[in-house]
Amino acid sequence: MIPILLFLAVVLGLAMLPQFWVRNVIARHSADRPDIAGTGGQFARHLLDEMKLHHVKVEETDLGDHYDPDAKAIRLSPPNMHGRSLAAVVIAAHETGHAMQDATGYGPLQARTRLARQAIRIEKVGAIVMLAAPIMLVLARTPQVLLLEIAAGVVILGMSLAMHAFTLPVEFDASFRRALPVLKAGRYIPDADMPAARKILKAAAFTYVAAAAMSLLDVARWIRVLRM
Repeated sequence: MIPILLFLAVVLGLAMLPQFWVRNVIARHSADRPDIAGTGGQFARHLLDEMKLHHVKVEETDLGDHYDPDAKAIRLSPPNMHGRSLAAVVIAAHETGHAMQDATGYGPLQARTRLARQAIRIEKVGAIVMLAAPIMLVLARTPQVLLLEIAAGVVILGMSLAMHAFTLPVEFDASFRRALPVLKAGRYIPDADMPAARKILKAAAFTYVAAAAMSLLDVARWIRVLRM
């Protein structure tokens, strides 16, 4: 019991620390700046138009900053959509980097998108299996039902981990091979802000490390179930 609890504590710490770091980096650079010409939403629209990506929309969301390759839309949280901060501009550039990936047929982004669609379908089926398994176990009184539940959990976790394996390289490409060169070439931010911009771009990419760690936390829960 103690080793499992220790493992859970370690994984939970690994999941929370990146979140704290990401929030801290972004919070330090979220104050509005009079020297920044426009909002994050306006900057994303400007970059898209400069790249002839007029079909890509810029929308506000409460679900976190992201690019939706199916809807062809950059979605920014209210502070980054309407804010004139360094964080808003840099995060807008990062999400525009994903639109650039999509426009050029970047393979890893396409693979992640396919995996995400499959993961949603598998999670729905898995949730039904997980909910039905205890009832089936009582009615059927056979251990095969438990094995089915375990198999469903393993498939769900495997898909989640595979998606995260694709996610981090995609995020770093969007930050440092797409957004950073654009920021430099266009001289959109002062040279003195470039070190901070790099940190924000790294924070934008590492947002998903916590999600990967939470998948490991799910693994730990399964280990606990198997031991019971």
